[in-house]
Formats: sequence, C-alpha cells, structure tokens
Amino acid sequence: MAVQEESVLPGQTTAKGKETAENNIPEYVIKPSHGWVSLNLKELWEYRELLYFFVWRDIKVRYKQTVLGAAWAIIVPFMDMVVFSLFFGYLAKMPSDGVPYPIWNYTAQVPWRFFANGLTSASNSMVTGANMIKKIYFPRIALPIASVLSGFVDFLLAFAVLILMLIYFRYPPSLAVLWLPYYLLLAFMTSLGAGLWLGAMNVQFRDVRYAVPFLTRIWYFVTPI
Repeated sequence: MAVQEESVLPGQTTAKGKETAENNIPEYVIKPSHGWVSLNLKELWEYRELLYFFVWRDIKVRYKQTVLGAAWAIIVPFMDMVVFSLFFGYLAKMPSDGVPYPIWNYTAQVPWRFFANGLTSASNSMVTGANMIKKIYFPRIALPIASVLSGFVDFLLAFAVLILMLIYFRYPPSLAVLWLPYYLLLAFMTSLGAGLWLGAMNVQFRDVRYAVPFLTRIWYFVTPI
C-alpha cells in the first residue's frame, strides 16, 4: 500500500498540524473561590511587575493636572494640623500629655490618613478598574493592593514634615517610634481587608463610594486617634 504524503508549502500547516496546535493551546477556567484558597500569593508574585505598574499608575493619576502635584500630600495634613492646633490646642486648651500640640496632632494624622486614604482607594479599585478586569486576566487582588501601596508615598512625604517639626520644636522621639513599622503593617492590612469587603459591595451598590469617606471622617472624631 502506498502512503501519500501531503506536500506543505513554506509558511503553511497541515490540517493535522492545525488540530495539534489547537490542542496544545492552554485553557484557563476562571471561577470564584472561597476562603484562603483565593489568596494565591504565588500567582500574585508572578504578576509583581503588573502590581508595580498599578502602583505607579495610581500615583501619577492622583496628582495629574495639578499645579502643586505631590505637595498636596503635605499641604492637606499640615493645614488640618494647623486648624486643630488653633481650635483644640490653643483655644480649647485640650491636654496633650506634655507634647507640643502640633506634634501631638500631626503624629496621629499621618498614619490615620494612610489608613483612611487606602481604605477609600481600595473600596473603589474594582469599579475604576472594571474595563481592565473585563479585557485581561490578572489577580484581581492586585488592584486594591496597589491602591493601598500607592498611599505609602504620601505617608513618606508627610512623615518627612513630621521629622522637621520634631527638629523645630526640639522634641526628641521616644523608643516607641520603633513600633512604627508594626503600626504601618497593621494599617495596611486593616485598610486592605476592609477595602476588599467594601470593594465587593461597591460593585453592586455604588452608594459605598460616597459613604466610605464620610464614615472615615466620623471615625476620626469618635476614636482616640
């Protein structure tokens, strides 16, 4: 019996070759998971470059088309400190445990703003990134993580002002400053955890977008910050 060979021109593939190539295409099935299984840190590490891109994008978008740019990360908490120091420190004479009231107030505002801004950004991340989510696959948790991490730049700028204030008032920090990395990690995990929950709610109920900044402002006054 003679076996016929199918001649193939350069740049062409046979029907059998096409079928083999199609069978070798990996198939990805995206389905919801529950519990700790959904937190795939290995996959997140594989997309670390994309996570870096998201962080850098959020930083650029935040101060896009502004004259002062990243200086707003310093101006806003500093002006709040001035107002609170004027009304609560000098007029109301509220105690500050021997610490100059501007330092006492500003020290509390810097980590709180890192938490509050991270919570607000994370809760809106799924809605603002909806178009990208529909087009390509990537770990969805990368969006809220990037939203919280981008606020770390604002924290560093505001913290630099705090150091200058300590020098100006000649007030040396205590050993309690060594707890700062722990508190930052706690603020990051808290804002991310709550932001994931609120972000899922925000997809269905857009009222969350307007309620979160209002609630964090109330939270600021009713808690001992």
